[in-house]
Amino acid sequence: MTTITTGARCAVVAGAATCRRLQFFKLCQNAEAAAFWTSYHKKKKNSLLLSTTTKTTIAAIPFDLTPPPIDHDFHDTVTDAGAKVSADGVVETFDNDDEALDAFDNGIVVMDLSHFGRVRVSGDDRVQFLHNQTTANFELLNEGEGCDTIFVTPTARTIDIAHAWIMKNAIMLVVSPVTCGSIIDMLNKYIFFADKVEIQDITKQTCFFILAGPKINQLMSNLNLGDLVGQPYGTHQHYSVNGVPITVGVGNIISEEGYSMLLSPAAAGSVWKTLLSKGAVPMGSNVWEKLRIIQGRPAPGKELTNEFNVLEAGLWNSISLNKGCYKGQETISRLITYDGVKQKLWGINLSAPVQPGSPIRVDGKKVGKLTSYTLGGKESEHFGLGYIKRQAASAGDAVIVGDNIIGTVVEAPFLAHQRLPSKNSTP
Repeated sequence: MTTITTGARCAVVAGAATCRRLQFFKLCQNAEAAAFWTSYHKKKKNSLLLSTTTKTTIAAIPFDLTPPPIDHDFHDTVTDAGAKVSADGVVETFDNDDEALDAFDNGIVVMDLSHFGRVRVSGDDRVQFLHNQTTANFELLNEGEGCDTIFVTPTARTIDIAHAWIMKNAIMLVVSPVTCGSIIDMLNKYIFFADKVEIQDITKQTCFFILAGPKINQLMSNLNLGDLVGQPYGTHQHYSVNGVPITVGVGNIISEEGYSMLLSPAAAGSVWKTLLSKGAVPMGSNVWEKLRIIQGRPAPGKELTNEFNVLEAGLWNSISLNKGCYKGQETISRLITYDGVKQKLWGINLSAPVQPGSPIRVDGKKVGKLTSYTLGGKESEHFGLGYIKRQAASAGDAVIVGDNIIGTVVEAPFLAHQRLPSKNSTP
């Protein structure tokens, strides 16, 4: 039987010698937050269902995720279900690519993104540290909340997008698998002797699922997680499966609609099976890459490189314009003040396959570059992402990509949801 209960500095910025050390709000000593969790513990009486036969009472407690050692191989579960797993442990496909894409558009899809990096930032100065190392305003966030934030270079070139959860004793970051190690090295580099910050890679100690699709809220209700429906992006709550931590959050790394699950490998198999039994269709990483391009989510090494800055990538939802100094802030402020953003990332409907890196032309003049390409949901559909000079083309315009391939510029969903913040906004 499955028993379930529920339970979330100032590094000196390169080139910003005038950065003042900000007062850090200790979330774990927040009396108001403590009162909330105490009240929640007393009142919460609904159930979380993670098996087809077991339904038990849950009660919220303010525990923080401290990952247990791996004692179960989740890959056994998915391979038994027909998944093909690469040598480095990535679930590539379930041989259901078309079905999975259709489920994203019309049903429910679940994707194992456990190969993505997960970084735990702890210590008393963690909030101020990340506040000054990334683009989002961490000082405005409370326990149980979350956001997207961007790691940038001192010249605002984009390294990666991170999805952050503010927990009781730590901040958990989800980053790309190709940047996790370099981000950890970079963060450790900026920890000074007096800083109370610890960086821990918990990727191999945890699993990470995302859920998406238009019927996802129905599934959440069936799992007795309906109280998360309609909550702000990044909101998350802690649970446990047989005493093993699991955190469920609103939104996922590809869209604001959907949910994420951070859990122990010991619980991953049973949770995965339950999600499938409730109608979720599994998706492999091959389809994920196709979906990423169609949705317009930039990726490191493709859209996120030293060639392009964070504003050209259009990642406005993750940028604070009024939080003070942080790495890359001077460049970002200058680009905004002097209208210095010269190009923009677009989606492009294509008439035929094109290699990434191909030039984009308008009236015979090169105006941009294709950064990603994928075959669409049908063999006759082709889609790409590319940077185009601002004055050269906009949504609906025709362009030529590569060797005379016709393209139509479109606003991909992930990029279309990015909202240009005002100076009074607080991302």
